[in-house]
Amino acid sequence: MDIVLALVAALLFALGTVLQQKAGLEGGDAMEGSSSGLLLRMARKPVWLAGIAADALGFVGQAVALTIGRLAVVQPLLATSMVFALPLGHRLTAQRITRSDIAAAILVTASLIAFLTIANPTGGRDDAPVGQWLLLGAILAGVCVPLTLASLKARPAIKATLLGIVTGILFGLSAALTKSVGDEVSDHLFGVFTDWHLYALIAIGYVSMTFNQLALTTGVLAPALAAMMALDPITSVVIGTTLMEESLHETPAGVAATLGALAATIVGMGILARTSQGQAATKPGSGTAVGGARRSEAAEAAGSA
Repeated sequence: MDIVLALVAALLFALGTVLQQKAGLEGGDAMEGSSSGLLLRMARKPVWLAGIAADALGFVGQAVALTIGRLAVVQPLLATSMVFALPLGHRLTAQRITRSDIAAAILVTASLIAFLTIANPTGGRDDAPVGQWLLLGAILAGVCVPLTLASLKARPAIKATLLGIVTGILFGLSAALTKSVGDEVSDHLFGVFTDWHLYALIAIGYVSMTFNQLALTTGVLAPALAAMMALDPITSVVIGTTLMEESLHETPAGVAATLGALAATIVGMGILARTSQGQAATKPGSGTAVGGARRSEAAEAAGSA
C-alpha cells in the first residue's frame, strides 16, 4: 500500500512541477523583487496555485505512505515523478518526447524495481532523540548555507545546480519530518499540535518551496531538476539509514547492489531532466525564450527600417 501511495504522490508531484514551471517561466513581474516574497507574488497566478494544489494532494499521499512505510523506500519511489512528467509535459506544454527520454524512463523504472527488490528494507524507528535531530539540522545547514551563498553570484547553470542541490536536501529533510508527524497523528491526533516536528516541518517546507521556485525560475531547468531529484532520494536514504535506523540490506554485496540501483535511477533522472530544459526553451514567454524573442523583435525592427 505504501508503494501505491508513493506512486500516486509522484504523479501528483509531476503535475505540480509542470504547472509551477509554466507559471514561473511566464512569471513576468512576479519574478521581480526579493526572493523572500517570491511565493506570495507567485500566489497571484492561477496556474501556480493549481500546481500547489496538486503538490498538496501529493504531499498527503506521501505523508500516508511515509507513515505506514519506510523513508528509505518511499522517497526513492518519488523519482518516478520525472517519468510521469513526460506525458504531462507533452500535454500541457507541447513538450517533445525523444527516444532517449523513453529509454531514460525505462531505466528509472527498472532501477527502482531493482532497488526495492534488492534493498529488502527492515527495521527502523518512528522518531529520534531531539539531540540527534539538532545534529542532523546542523550538518545539513553546514552544507546548504555555503551552497546558497555560492549561488548568489554564480552563472545561471551553476546557480540552478546549487539551488537544486539545496532544494533536494531540504525535500529529504521534510520527508523525514513528515514521517515523524504522520506517526504522531496516528498515535495522538490532537497531540501533534504540541509536537515540535509539525512546526519544524512547516518552516522547512516553506523554505524548500522557496528554493524550489528559485531553482525552477533560473531558466536553466535541466541541472536544477536533475540536482533536486537526485539529492532528495540520496538525503532520504542517508537519513533513513542513520537517524531512523532503517536497514536496506544485511550483506556488503546487497548494499553495493542497492546503491548501484539507486545510482542508475539518478542517472536516468538526469537524462529526463534535459526534457524540461528543452521545454523551457520553446515555450512562448518563458525565461529562456525571452532572449530569442527579443532578438526576433530586433530583427523585425531592423528589417522594417
